[in-house]
Amino acid sequence: MTNYDIEMWRYGKELKIRRSEPMLDFDHVKSKSAILQNVEIRLNEHGLRGGPLSALPSGGRRILFLGASITFGWGVSEQDTLEARLEKALSAIDKQPVQVLNAGVGNYNTERYVSRFFDELTDLHPTDIVVHYCLRDAEDLPAGGDNLLLRHSQLAVILWGVYHRFFDKNGEQSMVQYYRDVYQPEASGMLKMKEKLKQLSEYAKANNIRIYLAMTPITYNLVDYKFGFVHDIMKQVSAEYGYTYCDQLSKMKSVPPKDIWAMPTDPHPNALGHRLMAEAILPMLSQSGNAAVNK
Repeated sequence: MTNYDIEMWRYGKELKIRRSEPMLDFDHVKSKSAILQNVEIRLNEHGLRGGPLSALPSGGRRILFLGASITFGWGVSEQDTLEARLEKALSAIDKQPVQVLNAGVGNYNTERYVSRFFDELTDLHPTDIVVHYCLRDAEDLPAGGDNLLLRHSQLAVILWGVYHRFFDKNGEQSMVQYYRDVYQPEASGMLKMKEKLKQLSEYAKANNIRIYLAMTPITYNLVDYKFGFVHDIMKQVSAEYGYTYCDQLSKMKSVPPKDIWAMPTDPHPNALGHRLMAEAILPMLSQSGNAAVNK
């Protein structure tokens, strides 16, 4: 059986590279691929998931998704990711060429993915930017690549995973309290997240780029969802900084974990989850607002 911890470890070892900038810590390698969790992961010349980037025809749209591992599509085939689904759906209804680019990087937060955009992706000249936001994106993440044992030992990764699953306080109530603390107005990660979203919004306005924030629910319990307070906060933040906002919870609510998790030990959304996310986001990006995502 595929082991989630090992596959994530292999992702870090095979497709990531250390960066000297403290706020980035690491980045994708470029022009490389690997089979991870039984799925082919291709990284192009920009470190984006997917094949080589073609020139954008005159008058076309280039929609850039920023985010972390859910945006990246961990455990999901490339053609089933929300970006691939949206590109197909929007191309069918827009009277212009459409590219939807996947700049998701596993273990990033808002500080990291916005910093990466300014550091190396502005030359893509997107017409639209979607911040594909998850609960974890306001966490204040320390640099995490210095544990040599975890970096090079599969056994250590397995033992680390067992320890944290059985000894961490990771029950649902603990998670709720944890995220209440993360989203306190003066929490350091919260302040950094807001500053980066403000910076990105100002850049988009100055460069005539349409900008959106798509709020992604955590999938541990979509039947009795307890993290709506974060969605309320991010709706307010979006309004404050001029983002068009949509909430993917409306499409994903009440789906049981067994139907939406990538595998029993991995709560990343599977292909169904990506279809539901794409269905939630499509009306926001569609000029007509009435397109359908291919199932």
